[in-house]
Amino acid sequence: SFTVEEGKIIGVLGENGSGKSTLFRILAGITRPTKGKVLIFGQPPDTQNRKNIAYLPEIQPYYNWMRVIELAEFYSSFYPGWDMSKTRELLDFMNIEPDRKIGELSKGQKGRVKVAMAFSWDSKVVVMDEPLGGIDPPSRKRILQTLFKEFRYGEQTIFVSTHLVSEMEETIEYVIFLKDGQVVLQGDADQLRAERNKSLSEIFEEVAV
Repeated sequence: SFTVEEGKIIGVLGENGSGKSTLFRILAGITRPTKGKVLIFGQPPDTQNRKNIAYLPEIQPYYNWMRVIELAEFYSSFYPGWDMSKTRELLDFMNIEPDRKIGELSKGQKGRVKVAMAFSWDSKVVVMDEPLGGIDPPSRKRILQTLFKEFRYGEQTIFVSTHLVSEMEETIEYVIFLKDGQVVLQGDADQLRAERNKSLSEIFEEVAV
């Protein structure tokens, strides 16, 4: 169990199979828990509340035949408040041509597109499952720059999982370590670093591996 404050960047860290992706699908309202419950702003992540939640899955979920801008137009029909001007701004920042087909993009470029889609509308919660996984260093840098650029401190809550803990060390404000589907440690990132005199990467190796 855990409760987090609104308006922070929450790091969810654990090895493969620890339960990160399952947790994120539950937070996004895609998977229902077999027991227990999840409340976001006091409500379950159902059809009504899902409009507040942007979900960025680890896998590439897009149609390869679509052009990037067509993908944005497709998504905009599902989410009220989608801002196409924001989409174009983010794609330009990510150095992605809107008229390119998804199937023509590299893995790193597809990763950038996922992040651009996640921040193209005024969501209160962003759930990002391994946004840096398997992506080249320049793309990782762009994704982290976008996260800093678009994050509305105090208003928006971001859940992010990553195996590249060192690259997000300074980004994470609150951290939850998972192992075998259980929370083994959680707390304010600065406080945990101070108490243990270790980096998050070192704490990860100690408690979650």
